[in-house]
Amino acid sequence: MDARRHREFKDSLFQQLARVTKALSSPRRLELVDLLAQGERSVEELAELSGMSVANASQHLQALRAAVLVTVRRAGPRSLYALADDAVFRTWQAIRELGRRQFAEIDRLVELYVAQRERLESVTVGQLRERLRRDRVVVLDVRPAHEFRAGHIRGARSIPVRELERRLAELPRSREVIAYCRGPFCVYADEAVALLRRRGFRARRLDVGFPDWKAAGLPVAGTEDGGAVKGAASAPKSGDGRPDGEAHSRAGNRGGAPRHERQHRSGAVIVGGSRDRAGRLHGGRPQ
Repeated sequence: MDARRHREFKDSLFQQLARVTKALSSPRRLELVDLLAQGERSVEELAELSGMSVANASQHLQALRAAVLVTVRRAGPRSLYALADDAVFRTWQAIRELGRRQFAEIDRLVELYVAQRERLESVTVGQLRERLRRDRVVVLDVRPAHEFRAGHIRGARSIPVRELERRLAELPRSREVIAYCRGPFCVYADEAVALLRRRGFRARRLDVGFPDWKAAGLPVAGTEDGGAVKGAASAPKSGDGRPDGEAHSRAGNRGGAPRHERQHRSGAVIVGGSRDRAGRLHGGRPQ
């Protein structure tokens, strides 16, 4: 191969690879990937959770679809978006961990928002596995109920964080409670552990979220399709009252402080496309 053909080959190769990094170069799209790691959602739900307009969220979803990072399927009158495969989450996971290692500001933002996090002892995935093997803990999923239904750690109990105080009687005081939520930037588990400790429970938080547990190939369960973990086909309002527990920093927030998102509303959206049995997309666009 001559030098010119070799150069053309390399240019074409890296141009194709850059499609992925370009699609993920937007903080808004990274947030959409993070949200979709919990399960399928409509464009209206994603817009509500991320604080974007539906039109803006739709544009970002188009960019992610163009890079084959998300897919869309019809569910009756609704169209639901999902990560294209597990490799997309693993890529986001790697970006997240690299960012935390390279930029101390990331952990400082979370610590500023969750002032007590450094005092709330966490457990690792390996430590939780060992405690589960010995049957010594109660694993508590404090995400919204529809996310639990879409997929959860096998054997976990579901009590959304906003329902926790009135449902404390459901938890045994004789065992330690390990609470988990969406990931290291989610504060639901922090809030749950703080509440449980104030009420006299022994409680700690898992240092990652359900998507990380699933990506590690560890036991998971879900109520749909006979127990197979799938995205939630619908996302009704839960008693949680706040479907998004992520600690985010928004431009324009007074003082630059992170904030929780608002309670979402389920919404229908029609697109002119479909996905075949192999998962390939044909036509259509997010609306």
